[in-house]
Amino acid sequence: MALNIPEICALFEAKGGRMYSGEPVTQLEHALQSATLAETAGADAATITAALLHDLGHLLNDQGETPTARGIDDVHQYYALPFLRPLFSPAVLEPIRLHVDAKRYLCATQPGYYDALSADSKRSLALQGGVYSPEAAAEFIALPWAKRAVELRLWDEAAKKPGRATPAFTHFVPVMVSIALRA
Repeated sequence: MALNIPEICALFEAKGGRMYSGEPVTQLEHALQSATLAETAGADAATITAALLHDLGHLLNDQGETPTARGIDDVHQYYALPFLRPLFSPAVLEPIRLHVDAKRYLCATQPGYYDALSADSKRSLALQGGVYSPEAAAEFIALPWAKRAVELRLWDEAAKKPGRATPAFTHFVPVMVSIALRA
């Protein structure tokens, strides 16, 4: 069940060309843009890796094109974790696990954040539990790794620009290797 880094690369090679549901970029473009934004911001290797792999669950739990339009939440933030747990520490896994909840938090705490979401992201938000109440937002941000997940979420939302220049996937392989628990 666990993936190794060559298998992660192969998965992106095989399925990364699929469109990111409801967005004008592919899954690979979205992953590369997210990781590039993290790297440009000076994030550490674990955070860059989390940014690169945060939507890996979409590739592993294939629910077809735009599952939210059919009322399906693919729980991608959880689906990838068993595949990645033997390979990476909580510094990678927890921001991935929490990045959906970070969207719920940002919608509750940042004016205009909800309005800027794409239609698909708004549909998925509703399926994922909706906007946090003020109490739930406060509980979320107090969690370990929550602030890192919020950073990841901001890069996630910004990583949907068609044609944005990024390094190739191979650029990020040494970053993943540098923090992998096993090769």
